[in-house]
Amino acid sequence: MQVAQLKRENQELKQENNFLRQELAQLKKLIFGSQRERFIAEVNSNQLSLFGAESDASVTVEETKKHIEYDRKAAKKHPGRAELPDHLPVEEVIIEPTEDISGMKRIGEEITETLEYTPASLVRKRTIRPKYAKVNGEGVVIGRLPSRPLPKAIAEAGLLAHICVSKFIDHMPFYRQIQRFKRDDQWEVSDSTLNEWFVAVCTLLHPLYETFKKKVLSSRYLQVDESPIKVLDQDHDKGIHQGYQWVYYAPELKLVYFNYRKGRGQQGPKEILADYQGVLQTDGWQVYDKFADVPGISLIGCLAHARRKFHEAQITHETKSQQALALIQRIYGVHNVAGELPSQERKKYREQHLRPLFEELKQWINEQLQFDIEPKSPFGKALSYANQQWPKLIRILDHDNTELDNNLIENKIRPLALGRKNYLFAGSHDAAKRIAMMYSFFGSCKAHDVNPYEWLKDTLERIPDMKLSELNKLLPGEGV
Repeated sequence: MQVAQLKRENQELKQENNFLRQELAQLKKLIFGSQRERFIAEVNSNQLSLFGAESDASVTVEETKKHIEYDRKAAKKHPGRAELPDHLPVEEVIIEPTEDISGMKRIGEEITETLEYTPASLVRKRTIRPKYAKVNGEGVVIGRLPSRPLPKAIAEAGLLAHICVSKFIDHMPFYRQIQRFKRDDQWEVSDSTLNEWFVAVCTLLHPLYETFKKKVLSSRYLQVDESPIKVLDQDHDKGIHQGYQWVYYAPELKLVYFNYRKGRGQQGPKEILADYQGVLQTDGWQVYDKFADVPGISLIGCLAHARRKFHEAQITHETKSQQALALIQRIYGVHNVAGELPSQERKKYREQHLRPLFEELKQWINEQLQFDIEPKSPFGKALSYANQQWPKLIRILDHDNTELDNNLIENKIRPLALGRKNYLFAGSHDAAKRIAMMYSFFGSCKAHDVNPYEWLKDTLERIPDMKLSELNKLLPGEGV
């Protein structure tokens, strides 16, 4: 009895030791290794499928391999010197020969184009309004001042837009902008002044922020994700609260809505999505599973999250993990082809060509689950995650316009991650809400390939005189 117990304890210790070694290897890779998840399958040209015969509807591994090799060669090819944009202003410098050219005939010229940089500078804008006295002393006539974003501040729309873009696009905190103003323009301004202007701008733009929310939630297809943000909070034990920016992206509208919440619980998305009807694409966070039972909502999963776990599992189960990655790679190849088809043909193509590959992946997962695999190992976790998420993953094919993953929304979150490295935390919960507002604006500008400075400057100039019913005109892609 004692021997059997010792053997069992020894086996448990071996499993725990193996798990800790795997976890250590994964942490080392995260810290010291490449963060990219790029995968190129190393396959035998005679092996058409992980299970032998391949469906006629699927893309062959050899075709995928050739496509990848072509893309890699194309990426390595030097594109040559890019032409200079025509819209840039031109400064001409004419250099005459030092020799005496009297009596010579000009036969042509050689032109060399280079690029120079002229730093942006502050401009004192002086508005002069002449006053006129009416005949017989009946009063005074003077021109009406145009509306300004902040009537009591000296900052015009261009300067306010520059400050906001510098902070949220170029990730320059206010104190660094102050240093730049002092260095380049010999203008000293306090941090409190910049912050007051920023708060006032957000107050002015709040109705537009609400318009963003309504427009995004009107879409029939939404991607949802969340990202942490540290917030200073004196009521918290450590003085710093872990808050979350919840992100709602409408791929068809190319609009994103950030919503700050103090926690990662279901209250935030439950409130925002209270009246939502349509397709909802999420990762495996358990909060989202609550929406599976909501009438009118079709909850679909994210293949990239499942893929990521097999990518991480290569540390301990390289061969098996790469089998999964190779099959997922084929799925993405077919999906990319489908994305180029007209909407009316896309769903049929996906049904004919993608579903067999999904079924093949599920069959492979089921087969692997039959083996004695340590559940706590990276490969065991990857299998378990993919299996649990499968009902949501296969539901992707029920719609013709959905993506395979949430990567589009992760791209919208990336500037938030870059910003965290520069300003570290939000000064308050209200500040975190203002951050959400700005990332909603600028994330949508990026999706529409709209210059964020020009959009914000134009918006600040127009919004003081606009009616609430007209704010839709200011959405990126609709305004400038």
